[in-house]
Amino acid sequence: MTDRDDLIYDWNTTDPVPAPPHPIEFDDETLRDGLQCPSVTNPAVDEKVRLLHLMNDLGLRYVDVGLPGAGPHVVETVTRLIEEIRDAKLDIEPNCAARTVVADVEPVAAIQQKTGVPIEVSTFIGSSQIRAYTEDWDLQTMLKHSVNALKFAVKEGLSVMFVTEDTTRAHPDTLRALYGAALEHGASRLCFCDTVGHSTPSGASNLIEWAVKLVEESGRTDVKIDWHGHMDRGLGIENSIAALQAGAHRVHGTGLGIGERAGNTPMDLLLVNLKLLGWIDNDLRRLGEYVHATSEAVHVPIPAGYPVFGQDAFETGTGVHAAAVIKAKQKGDEWLANRVYSGVPADDFGMEQVIRVGPMSGKSNVVYWLEDHGYEATESRVDRIFHAAKDARSLLGDDALHTLAKQEEPATEATGQG
Repeated sequence: MTDRDDLIYDWNTTDPVPAPPHPIEFDDETLRDGLQCPSVTNPAVDEKVRLLHLMNDLGLRYVDVGLPGAGPHVVETVTRLIEEIRDAKLDIEPNCAARTVVADVEPVAAIQQKTGVPIEVSTFIGSSQIRAYTEDWDLQTMLKHSVNALKFAVKEGLSVMFVTEDTTRAHPDTLRALYGAALEHGASRLCFCDTVGHSTPSGASNLIEWAVKLVEESGRTDVKIDWHGHMDRGLGIENSIAALQAGAHRVHGTGLGIGERAGNTPMDLLLVNLKLLGWIDNDLRRLGEYVHATSEAVHVPIPAGYPVFGQDAFETGTGVHAAAVIKAKQKGDEWLANRVYSGVPADDFGMEQVIRVGPMSGKSNVVYWLEDHGYEATESRVDRIFHAAKDARSLLGDDALHTLAKQEEPATEATGQG
């Protein structure tokens, strides 16, 4: 048996990407930030509970379950989800969003008291000058609201993550004042947000390095740093990786990247990349189930070409590509079959290689499909399907292939592999 390490020369590791200085934590915001996507349907509570269990099984230790300050209907749902965490003894910890106003923090404290489950409150306020100018805010007003919310949350026994919106376009003097107040008044996490998807990886790195120094200067050794990204420039995953390398402890994301405008960092693809980098050891074999459950719950279809989890991600109807996968399978080596024509091993993420038949297929595709579906790969059957595929304008569906395969065979003929 050939040493598998000799089969793939990995240029990615000739100058390895530096690993983060801390263990990586995840905060799944599908059930809050994700539902701000204009295209989604708000899932039923049972669907949210299902997603909660999948997040737990994937090792995502934190989840944003909503903004109770939005009204009684959200309070009811958030309470139900937190009771599920408690009653099912899940290893996932809830947090709730809140504006930096006492009225938003109050219902979070009430839910914590009712359920007996510790809740982290994520108090947020805009920080960029463009936002302050638009809202007619001044720094003293922003500080007043922030401090009042922080004091109330701490008094009520809530752990606090202090969040500034649009951090990646905010002036360091403003950030120093706001985060300094948060550190002084008991925040245990500081979250830095690329709210409008402005950042590049170097920008994310610069900001988090600045944040690390700010926390060090405060002397607060108990404080952790979060990164929250968006996909407006398509850089959510790269920015999250850069933030982790620069010292962030926890990164945020949503299933399928749903969220406002172009969406949030896709949690699923972030997990895939961190797993392939060797930075996490989470069992991600149910990740495909999580993605499809998210799609079904919010009524957002998965694009066919979506990496890893789209219909086309591990399907091939091309003769040369399919032949290589088939040969690997014939060796009885699924490890080989999942890598010979794929940079992402399908089985690590709950997916599988699929051989299809179409106008670019070879006869090996046809033979494989027939044998995989219980048909004898006779010469006439293979030829019939092969010629139909060449005349088609797209891949043949299974129904069409079954119809062709079931057509009457000659009384006697030799079996052929094509």
